[in-house]
Formats: sequence, structure tokens, C-alpha cells
Amino acid sequence: MTGRLQGKRAIVTGAAGGIGRAAVRAFAAEGIARIGLLDLPGPALEALVSELGPAAVALPCDLSDDAGVARALEEWDEHSTGLDVIYACAGVQLHGHDARVGELDPEIWDRTMAANARGVFTVLHHGVPRMVASGGGSVIVCGSPTAMTMSGAGYSAYSASKAAAMALTRVVAADYAADGVRANIIVPGTTATGLIASLLEDPAVHAELVAGAPLGRIGTPEDLTGIAVFLASDESSYATGAVFAVDGGLTNR
Repeated sequence: MTGRLQGKRAIVTGAAGGIGRAAVRAFAAEGIARIGLLDLPGPALEALVSELGPAAVALPCDLSDDAGVARALEEWDEHSTGLDVIYACAGVQLHGHDARVGELDPEIWDRTMAANARGVFTVLHHGVPRMVASGGGSVIVCGSPTAMTMSGAGYSAYSASKAAAMALTRVVAADYAADGVRANIIVPGTTATGLIASLLEDPAVHAELVAGAPLGRIGTPEDLTGIAVFLASDESSYATGAVFAVDGGLTNR
């Protein structure tokens, strides 16, 4: 198989979820040589590995658990000779629990930050040195409009966690440029995944979310695969520390 990612080795967090699963499939279609799927253990992860075949490696772990991520990356080392791409797109958004800062339960803050901020830190903490040892590569982190605009109103923990992940990505871009590591951010708009499935069931909320995007629709995980492949490939060799919005125009409204 040939493709834009021919010979590359990648790991994807949240691999069994909507955005992650679409990215994994797109990477495989572009000829990825080896791909590690980091997610919580379960049938969805097992099914994806079975679908992708020998190029895929299941790396079940809790991304907020540093020791668990370390073990997952050690297992990766047994299946791959290096690492070229890290795509961190795992995350949680605790609808019905996240709130304005004065009403926010500290436990919700901790749970959200553990998944969305610490989870990005742990995979980069263990993955970037492997990338440096491989001669460089591409880090891609999934951000959010809520970290950039007032669209995060009512979601104090989620917005702050995404802002932290995006800031860390820019710092990685600066700190590791001399090592050949690029780091960029993809900002999805409202995207139809399990993360917001409960919201989309409400017709009024659904209509409000559609109205919020100038392109007049809710995004799909597949809308994000083109930019992800571009950033994972050598085509983006001069892009680092950048924010790529694929949000239907939401952040420019």
C-alpha cells in the first residue's frame, strides 16, 4: 500500500472514539506502517484493532495514569522501532455537571483536567522523547473553540482544560523545534460524537448548535481527517505552533 503516511509510525489517543477512530482509519488508508491505539480497554478498541489488521497495536490505558501510559508506550516499543506521529484527541466533556466557576464541583474540575490536560501531558511526556530519538516528527493535539472564545460559557472545567492542552502544544513546538519535532493544534467545531450525543438529542439544542456555525451544520469526525493527515505527513513540514480551525467558521463568528 502506498500513501501520504507510508512508512510512518503513529499513536492516537482516544482511538476508539469518534474523532480518534476516524483519524485512525484515515491514517491506515494513507499507508501508515504501524499505529498504536491508546484508549480505555473494551470492545470498541478490540473491534478497531481487528478491523485494521496487523498494522494496529492496542495500547489500553487510562491517560490520566502516568504509570499506565508509561507501560503502554513500553509495549509500543515492542511493536515499533520508533515514533513519528502523536495525535492526542482523547477527552471528556461532562455535560450537566460542568458549570460556572462559582457553582462548579471541584471533583468535576479534577476529572475534566485529568482527562483533557493531564492526559495530553502524559502521552507527550512519554512520547516526545521517543519521537526525538526517531529523528523528529509531528505532534497533533485536539483543541476546542471553548478555549478561545466565549462559546465556553458554562463549561469552566472543559474550557480551561482545553486551553491548558493548547498552551502545552505551543510550548512543545518551541522547546523541541531544534529536535525536528513539530506541534500543532486542530480545533474542531461542534462535532457529532459520543461526547455531545446527549445534547444533540434535544431538538432545540441541536438547532442552536447548527445556528452557531456559519456553514450551517454540525461537523462529523471525518471532517477532521484531512487536516490530521496533512499534519501527520511531510506536507506540513513548515507548520508548527499553529492552530488549524476546522469548525464551520465558529471561532470567526
